[in-house]
Amino acid sequence: MFPEYRSLISTLKGHDVHFDRLFKKHNELDDKINMMTSSNGFDETLIEQLKKEKLLLKDEIFIYLQQKTQ
Repeated sequence: MFPEYRSLISTLKGHDVHFDRLFKKHNELDDKINMMTSSNGFDETLIEQLKKEKLLLKDEIFIYLQQKTQ
């Protein structure tokens, strides 16, 4: 995610509590979505909701990274 900010992400992880929370939540949602879609009888509505939440987090992370480079 965001290869152009790889260095900044590495710096922020472990040093910025807010960024850590956003980044971990995004990864947890990604893992949950992957786990759910790989099982039989998954709830498509729930998965779509989780994907939207993940995209919102990704947008928030991107904005945060942009603010840190200004």
